[in-house]
Amino acid sequence: MADSSSAPADDPESPDADTDDAVVSRDDADLEALRQAVEEKYDFENFGPADMAKMSVEEWEAAFDPESWIVGDELLERVEEELRYRIAIREVFAVLERVTENGEPRILAYSDEGYAVVYPDGSIEGEGTVLRDVKPTVALCSMDDFDVNQAPETVSLPTPESVAEGTGDFGNRVLQLVAFGQLLGGLSLIAAYLFVPEADSIVAPLAGIAFILIGVFLFVVVANARLSDRFRAEEYRDRLRALGLETGARPDFVPAFDGDDVTRERLVDVPENGPLSSERQ
Repeated sequence: MADSSSAPADDPESPDADTDDAVVSRDDADLEALRQAVEEKYDFENFGPADMAKMSVEEWEAAFDPESWIVGDELLERVEEELRYRIAIREVFAVLERVTENGEPRILAYSDEGYAVVYPDGSIEGEGTVLRDVKPTVALCSMDDFDVNQAPETVSLPTPESVAEGTGDFGNRVLQLVAFGQLLGGLSLIAAYLFVPEADSIVAPLAGIAFILIGVFLFVVVANARLSDRFRAEEYRDRLRALGLETGARPDFVPAFDGDDVTRERLVDVPENGPLSSERQ
């Protein structure tokens, strides 16, 4: 005789099933709320390394759905185009190349301070500042709703000799004129106090000293700005030389790839006198 107190095994009205449905529904609602909060918090049109560093694991998983990621050759083409654009606007400092490893395509970006290798599945390996700059680009290009920026037909880095030492010469000249005026005004007030008998007020020399101090300060500001421009320009030239654009050799820490000793497809133009062709093959 069957036990009347036992419930059927296939009872569709089981309370456990209702509980599971409620939990799933609540999780979906929480995920959607978190996704909306992330979209409001971050500007994905200008997403960069600093934004990526701020994101928590939960925010990352909510913003980027793995099931909708773009991978394969399409991903590499999108990453290539976006990185060429960012290099063109000087947002990323790197040389960009198409390389192969074990017969598989890769995107290689490197500078004097690191490198990054992008794989068709979206994974990245490398080190240094380039890796930090490339990671958010790959993440964005993996998203179907991200519109890749169109790079110019020709993207190039400058030659070391073409780097100017500063673009603020007009501003420096204006400051120099103001500083000269301050000095002249200060000296005039002191001279009036010393050589004009009627000018016996102590205000004139004090104002003159103040004008002179302001003039000297402005001259120091101009001198410091010019020295800073000179040092920055020289540092940039050294970084360009370290890339090996003129010699065709990569930095020693960049790994080797298939066919490096035969041909290399650079996606960023080299200097005119460089040993490699600047044409995209």
